[in-house]
Amino acid sequence: LEEAAFQLQQIFRIDISIALNILGIESMRAGHNKIGYTCFKLAADRGYSKAQYNVGLCYEHGRGTEKDLEKAAFYYYHAASSCHPMAQYRYARCLLCHSPEKEWDRHQKALAFMEQAAMAGITEAQAYLGVFYMRGPQPKEKRGLKYLLLAAKNGDAQSRYHVGVCYEKGLGVQQSLAEAMKHYQQSAAAGNRSARERLLV
Repeated sequence: LEEAAFQLQQIFRIDISIALNILGIESMRAGHNKIGYTCFKLAADRGYSKAQYNVGLCYEHGRGTEKDLEKAAFYYYHAASSCHPMAQYRYARCLLCHSPEKEWDRHQKALAFMEQAAMAGITEAQAYLGVFYMRGPQPKEKRGLKYLLLAAKNGDAQSRYHVGVCYEKGLGVQQSLAEAMKHYQQSAAAGNRSARERLLV
């Protein structure tokens, strides 16, 4: 009986968190940012990862509360730790953009979260890693190309352009101008200006 009561309590807790998060989303859509933030915060403090992610967004963009990147990272981290893919991406970006390069542990932690987000299908994470591995202090071209191709397949025109550059210059792949042109054409068709300029050269 105690176990059943505990299970019921857990379900009730989760249902309230879901309801608060939905109320937060609807409030934000209606332009009531402070109410939205309050709803997200109540659900986030109950451990609901989607609300934790939303609180992170509120702090990152100053919606319904003051802008605070440290608090944004804090909430993104909690959501990321619960395997929320967009939170993993955002938390990794916070670490990579706002921590000194000398902090190796934070850098590695950020890359681990970014990789998890990329493998979960987050296009932004795939594109970020593609460029990161291509341009990093020790370029890993094959690895970078792998992520650029994933992002390109998910419709990212900029990544498709970068794949074209890889084929044109032979970065991580056998050089092929014909293959490069194919990727430039696809990227240009999706509206990428750099790809259009490349086709005119």
